[in-house]
Amino acid sequence: MRILSGIQPSGESHMGNFFGAMRQHVELQERGQGIYFLADYHSMTSVRDAEERRHLVIELALDYLACGLDPARSVLYRQSDLPETTELAWLLTTVTPMGLLLRAHSYKDKVDQGIQPDHGLFAYPVLMAADILQYNSDLVPVGQDQKQHLEMTRDIAVKFNQAYEREVFQLPEPHILKAVAVVPGTDGRKMSKSYGNLLRMFWPEKKLRKAIMAIVTDSTPVEEPKDTDQTLFQLWSLFADPDEQAEMSARAAAGGLGYGDVKKDLYERVLSYFGPYRERRSELAKRPDDVEDILRAGAGRARELAMPVFEAARSAAGVGPLG
Repeated sequence: MRILSGIQPSGESHMGNFFGAMRQHVELQERGQGIYFLADYHSMTSVRDAEERRHLVIELALDYLACGLDPARSVLYRQSDLPETTELAWLLTTVTPMGLLLRAHSYKDKVDQGIQPDHGLFAYPVLMAADILQYNSDLVPVGQDQKQHLEMTRDIAVKFNQAYEREVFQLPEPHILKAVAVVPGTDGRKMSKSYGNLLRMFWPEKKLRKAIMAIVTDSTPVEEPKDTDQTLFQLWSLFADPDEQAEMSARAAAGGLGYGDVKKDLYERVLSYFGPYRERRSELAKRPDDVEDILRAGAGRARELAMPVFEAARSAAGVGPLG
């Protein structure tokens, strides 16, 4: 079984990314052939600085490798190292109805937010379809908010197959990532790069501690009962088992629990949980050439896996030499 997912290098990965997707991507390695790409082409709709993009790609590769993505079992590559994907996107673009793209929730949401639309943003789902269809992927892990993009991919594949009367592409099945409560940022809103409320698991200890100690809480005195439906307790619960959570709830209800003590405990738990990942990442960061080698080797393996589909699509569409 082939499992395909892309990760966009648009900023620092954080605990929201980890609990929402990264951890599950790593776990899915056990179920089949994992193919994971660092979507630098997709990042071009938001990141306009070339050096920043290159930096973010390597940083994201380090994060995934540190969190357990195994290049011996899974394919990890940089999207732009497989330029054939953009050719396939063009073949798919020519059969994609405008109405389908106009219905994309993500496009409409960004326009509603006041973002000036460009063709890259509008055609984003077609490039995503090429990413997925080039491997005849069986399973595509997506969040609930990305389900529509996979449905669009299936529609585009059907349009191409019908247009050229060949079953070039198989229809991928979504794997909806297990629902995880929205990981709050330090200000209580959803953890997001755009809000500047991140907790990054790979920050230096001093910076991480400062961010945790700055988590917003209410002004309830120490001796009073505490409301555990606050950001601080939600974050703490990510690192506690059910028994520990029940004990914390009882302590909070009884009064006498200080927020500062919970923050200190959260900091220690974060360091303990991510300790092996932090150590692994630190070692990998000392060998940037090794990371590049992993990405290049991954692109080579990706090309081998995708080439039968590339050739079938070109042949069906009648582009390139015969045979």
